[in-house]
Amino acid sequence: MLGFSIFFSEAIDSETENYIKKMKAAGFEGVFSSLHIPEDDTSTYKEKLQTLGNMLKKYQLNLMVDISTLGLKALGYDIQSKEDIEAIKALGITGLRMDYGISFDVIAQLSQWITVSLNASTLTVEEVAYLKEQGANFSNLELWHNYYPRVETGLAMETFKQKNELFHHLGLKICAFVPGDHQLRGPLFEGLPTVEDHRYQAPLVSTVSLLDAGYVSDVYIGDPGIKEATMTQFFDYFKQQRVSLKVEVLDATHERLFIGTHTNRVDDARDVIRSQEARFKELPIIEPHKTLVRTKGSVTLDNEKYGRYKGELQLTKVDLPLDERVNVVARVIEEDQALIKVIKPGMSYRLVNYKGA
Repeated sequence: MLGFSIFFSEAIDSETENYIKKMKAAGFEGVFSSLHIPEDDTSTYKEKLQTLGNMLKKYQLNLMVDISTLGLKALGYDIQSKEDIEAIKALGITGLRMDYGISFDVIAQLSQWITVSLNASTLTVEEVAYLKEQGANFSNLELWHNYYPRVETGLAMETFKQKNELFHHLGLKICAFVPGDHQLRGPLFEGLPTVEDHRYQAPLVSTVSLLDAGYVSDVYIGDPGIKEATMTQFFDYFKQQRVSLKVEVLDATHERLFIGTHTNRVDDARDVIRSQEARFKELPIIEPHKTLVRTKGSVTLDNEKYGRYKGELQLTKVDLPLDERVNVVARVIEEDQALIKVIKPGMSYRLVNYKGA
């Protein structure tokens, strides 16, 4: 499942609802928020939470809220009261992520009443054993990793994998975070990733990386906003099984041969993405033109000098040298180049003519 974050440091208004609506349409199904961010004014929590909860009910989205004992007290709720937990659920909260100051005895009790998320980044085998001893309802438990606002403090990918391998046998959902690319959360504005390598990567690239790492079922955008173009990329990838790449056309002579949808060959090449369909189209004469150095992200068309490979369409994964038999007809714009790596064997991809607008 895909999710995104909304924080109470900002107004919860029509602009928020518009963002929720767009994210829902893009395929996102859950929302994360927090009730214990030091910079926030806790006096506004309850009103904002009620407003947000109503919006999310309207769009049938789950809401996981990061809590501390103090955060709940600010709302006037007692974490050990079943009646209060039912009131929290009535607000639209579908799960509580446990953070500092909440004992495992309390967590075991809470798991009888509501979905509870444990901190996957810090959880130990001994703590899991203790929860079992206390009769925790494991069907209501999930594992959510931290996000890390400060640069250089995110997890190493190897550590992330080891944590997931340690607990996947429990059969629990494992969730992690990737940074946004539009509205970043303050006060640092450095992204909110679980894995440090993802801090400045494109959100979709980081998401695919987490899912490919193994055992991760849910990925949430940690920051408050992503670009509309990024929403489209998520929709294309997860709903259409397609990667969309914007390209700057360098030679429009044979544009019909490369702008549009293609399929990466199943026998995926090391250096290039090869269009499965290209050479089977009706091909015109392709004279040598713009036989340039093929930097990463170049869209190339083999010309007459390549004999039976004439019309071969490729997208370069790495820098390649000039070849007089290969025309460079377009280049993937810089911000989309990271997406090349998520095009898998047999996967569809779409080249879109980017005109700078």
